[in-house]
Amino acid sequence: MGRFAVSTMFFHEYPCDYIFDYVVESGLDSLEFWVETPYFWLRDRPEDELAVCIADHPGLSPITVHAPSLDLNPCSINPKVADISVEYTIEAVRMADRMGAAVVTVHPGRRTAKRQPSAYDHRRFDDYIARLQTVAEETRVKVAIENLEPRVNALLYTAEDAAEVLEREPWLWFTLDMGHAMMTSPGEADRFIDLCMERMVNVHVSALGGNGRPHHPIHDDPGALRVLTNLADQGYRGYLTLELDDMVFSGTLSSEEKIVLLAREMEVLQGIFS
Repeated sequence: MGRFAVSTMFFHEYPCDYIFDYVVESGLDSLEFWVETPYFWLRDRPEDELAVCIADHPGLSPITVHAPSLDLNPCSINPKVADISVEYTIEAVRMADRMGAAVVTVHPGRRTAKRQPSAYDHRRFDDYIARLQTVAEETRVKVAIENLEPRVNALLYTAEDAAEVLEREPWLWFTLDMGHAMMTSPGEADRFIDLCMERMVNVHVSALGGNGRPHHPIHDDPGALRVLTNLADQGYRGYLTLELDDMVFSGTLSSEEKIVLLAREMEVLQGIFS
């Protein structure tokens, strides 16, 4: 059976110790700590406090980490933006290693203009991957690259592109974002499973909403349940990380309501992966 987790951004408005408590209360057995979780990010990333949270909740260890990505682009045409994006990613890998995390998920970047990536953008990507390899070899944490939403300027959103990068970089692991994949077509997530399964160490779990966007609950979504069943049938036993957006609901959810929702989602995952 895999590890059932949730992204800390689902509880983005709470202090980190509260978030860890809520995850335990939901019944999940791990979490993905987004470095940009506001209480952590806006207070200059106090690692000592995060270390205490991890130590006080041993049942959640080892956690996973998501590198900063919200305002960043390691393949930006702006050299300063690219440089600081890469530096933040490298520091996230080092922090994940210091925290004893099992996996750190990183984004591949995109062409700045909304056009097909050019040779220049691919060179930026290659430089980024080379720097990630260096830090990966210096640490124990698995560095896993994530597939992005299917946009014209994204550098990694098809299963074939992901498989090509993983074949070229045998040290690199993979995080499947099933919601991103399903935005392309119902079968695209299956293509990722077929081509990238051996290197898959984390799955961002969500369903598509009526607007075609990801990060919706899975418990009553046939498409998401089918993808997850395929994963289970193929023998996946890595992290299953609920990546839910609390803004998709009609009203503001209390912490108690979020905990109840997560417990329901976990029951579905347990039923599929037991």
